[in-house]
Amino acid sequence: MESGEGVDSVDAMVAAMAALAVLVERSEGGSDATSSNPLRDQADACLDGLELTARLDAMLAARKVHFAAGYAAKSAALAPPAQSPGQHTAQEMGVVAEVACAMTVSEGTASAFLAQSCELTTNLPLTVEALEKGSMSWQHARAMVDETASLNHEGAAALEAHFLDPNAPDAARRCPAGDMVPSRFRAKARAWRERHHPESIEKRHARGFLDRRLEYAPDRDGMAWLSAYLPADQAAGIWNRTTAAARALQGPAEDRTLPQLRADVVAKLLLSAGFMLGSTADRTTDAAANKSNDGTITGFSDGTTASANDGGASNVPAVDATAGNVDAGRVPYPTAQVLVTVPIFSLMGLTDEPADLDGYGPIPASMARKLVADGASSFRRVLIDPRDGAPLGIGRENYRIPAAMRQWLRMRDGRCSFPGCNNQSLDNDADHILAWADGGTTGITNLESLCRKHHRLKHTTAWTPTGAGIHKPPGWTSPTGRDYPSEHHDWEPPQWPTQILEELRCKGHGAVLSNWPPGDDELEDRPPTDTLSEVLPPEDTPRAELAPDDPSRECAWLRHALEELERLPQLSVTDFLWLVEQPFPRRSAR
Repeated sequence: MESGEGVDSVDAMVAAMAALAVLVERSEGGSDATSSNPLRDQADACLDGLELTARLDAMLAARKVHFAAGYAAKSAALAPPAQSPGQHTAQEMGVVAEVACAMTVSEGTASAFLAQSCELTTNLPLTVEALEKGSMSWQHARAMVDETASLNHEGAAALEAHFLDPNAPDAARRCPAGDMVPSRFRAKARAWRERHHPESIEKRHARGFLDRRLEYAPDRDGMAWLSAYLPADQAAGIWNRTTAAARALQGPAEDRTLPQLRADVVAKLLLSAGFMLGSTADRTTDAAANKSNDGTITGFSDGTTASANDGGASNVPAVDATAGNVDAGRVPYPTAQVLVTVPIFSLMGLTDEPADLDGYGPIPASMARKLVADGASSFRRVLIDPRDGAPLGIGRENYRIPAAMRQWLRMRDGRCSFPGCNNQSLDNDADHILAWADGGTTGITNLESLCRKHHRLKHTTAWTPTGAGIHKPPGWTSPTGRDYPSEHHDWEPPQWPTQILEELRCKGHGAVLSNWPPGDDELEDRPPTDTLSEVLPPEDTPRAELAPDDPSRECAWLRHALEELERLPQLSVTDFLWLVEQPFPRRSAR
């Protein structure tokens, strides 16, 4: 940092401190004796003070970063040249010890802070700038350091620019990074990193798969931790089915919390007699038949006793249970529907672009293809638009409005829509933004996902959701009038297979690649082949069955066509190009 820039950042902190002094006076009732509502003015001053001190914390963190990195650099310049690796290590240890004593922290903490500070000042200038302005917190900066750690310089710069440079070619268009809670920003950064990592997710997943394990760690008070490192689809399936089973056990006579019920269900299932051995016939089966190279353990039946639904336990009869005792033979195992968003080219094996697993993020294309090919009842596939990456809908089998809308709502919101809440969509309620009794409709633009806690908060306080859209969750307005924008997906156009791109260029359709959707003058006049004309439905066939506010109405025609592609191995590239160049029937602007 140049000396002038450092002085400017200090001047900004001085100005912020002056504003803070005014807020302190207001919060104590000493600034405006003529206010019509002094108590409200004091309360607002307290909230304004919290916002300002959070900005000051970030500004001070930026100063600490510069001081730490500066001390490390200047100490290295002052030290004599190291004559051996041991001497170099000793010099670094001396720097760490000095910083630890100055900050009154452990040497481990000081070492980590020095490493983070050097990384920020060397490779992440936009993050440091955001810290200096107070527009993102130290926790956000740490997340940026962590998620760029395994990337080269170009990859780290691209990830940083995506979130912090509004003029970047693929800048994030949704909620600003600093307006998300740090955990949500970390998840967004991780998802972007997974999709744009220079090494394919298939190779990285293959390495990670070799590290799968179960770990046990004793803790205090007669308790212990049991954790498993598993492929994402297995972990998500276990978590969601456990949650659904725990929900089924809840009732008026049940005093255990949902986390307690999850733990009891897992413990009972894993410790039940016959869990691993199964029946006598199972035990006599050739062991080789029970071993799979993908880590799957056979002989453990799905055991589903409820029909497939949208993931909740509302259709599962309640089970009486006494505290601390779960009868595994009486616990129903509802099918926990997990949404898997899959690019059509990836599903067809033409690309290896990652799919997206609800509640987790990007997963390898091979994992998604296996889920679809195996017909896993716990997973529901969602196709995306090959032009802009937005989801096309849930599927033809869900034309009944309540089921289709509930699934779409889960896909749109991803989690509880309240600011900063990470509760996954599978475990949330579908709530009307404008109540039905007040004239609200049961349409996707009037629905939101809410966890039980924030569902109660909405109906018992003045917290108010703002308008939602087909692809946009609602924002929120607090009782004090502060607005909090919604956080939702940045859909990315999928990767196109090389053979299709080459044919597009040969046919002179360069505009198709750079400007989706194509205009009417760019469409080819060639009629569809007999194959396409036989399988594609008339324009209004699926749409006529849908309500006007159903998101599937806009996309049903193309989604149906893409689903048919999987059944047409003889479909030529030319046929496919004709198909995707057709405009959506009465397609509305996103």
